[in-house]
Amino acid sequence: MTVDLAGVRAFIAVAQAGGFRDAARATGISASSLSDSVKRLEARMGARLLNRTTRSVATTEVGSRILDRLMSVMEDLEATLDLVNDYRTTPRGKLTLNVPINAARLVLPRILPQFLSAYPDVQVDVVVDDSFVDIVTAGCDAGIRYDERLEKDMVAVPIGPRRQRFATAASPAYLNQRGRPEHPRDLLNHACLPGKFASGTLATWEFERAGEVVRIEPSGALTVHVTAIDLAVSTAIADGGIVHLFEDWLQPAIDNGQLEPVLQPWWQSFTGPFLYYPGKDHLPAPLRAFIDFAQRNRW
Repeated sequence: MTVDLAGVRAFIAVAQAGGFRDAARATGISASSLSDSVKRLEARMGARLLNRTTRSVATTEVGSRILDRLMSVMEDLEATLDLVNDYRTTPRGKLTLNVPINAARLVLPRILPQFLSAYPDVQVDVVVDDSFVDIVTAGCDAGIRYDERLEKDMVAVPIGPRRQRFATAASPAYLNQRGRPEHPRDLLNHACLPGKFASGTLATWEFERAGEVVRIEPSGALTVHVTAIDLAVSTAIADGGIVHLFEDWLQPAIDNGQLEPVLQPWWQSFTGPFLYYPGKDHLPAPLRAFIDFAQRNRW
């Protein structure tokens, strides 16, 4: 039987996504094309692989049994085909990174321009996502997260800044009107501008001084998703409340006087982010080049 690679890829994508529309968004292939590919694969195999209803798509018994086998085979095939990169002087191909908004804002701008200049045959696709992500299922080569959010079965290497801090700030006008907090618990009496994760959970504000850790559940009139946290910064600049965010993110507004730092002795320092990826024997050449480049360019 001739192997229908397009059909196999389509079946895996739809089975993992749980539907043709979600698979289309993940692969960039139209839902109708994916459906046609799966139908051709089923006709060639003489078996139904997916049960389809108007509301959902699920693998049949035989579809479930062969899905894991097919995924393993496709991983081995892709790794084998990528061996050709070992014979090129310059890596080429696509590199897909899954990163949180702060990494896209604060880490990658200091790495990617130089990397793309050094490796002009590599195309980088950056997916911004602050939730817990299975990068393999999401079709990404690697991700960036902090140590407490790393997937346990991944290889992780430091990337970007060795240390970072969270900073707290508000506009001078707001602080002149409402007063300047002297202890993190004073924030409970202030208009705070908290962020919210995709799960709906509010981001806890954490402070530390001389070994004492204080966690605050901030509240205020405005709550924004972490991917739109610039709105909280703009609101703070416009005298709307107190913002708590990565120091490097707030530093420009602090430097030009739009924001005034508060509670500086309590600003918490923590280890910088990690680049993580599946521990394969044969890494794609673009990813291998990016790992080496990022390791040489830390700060």
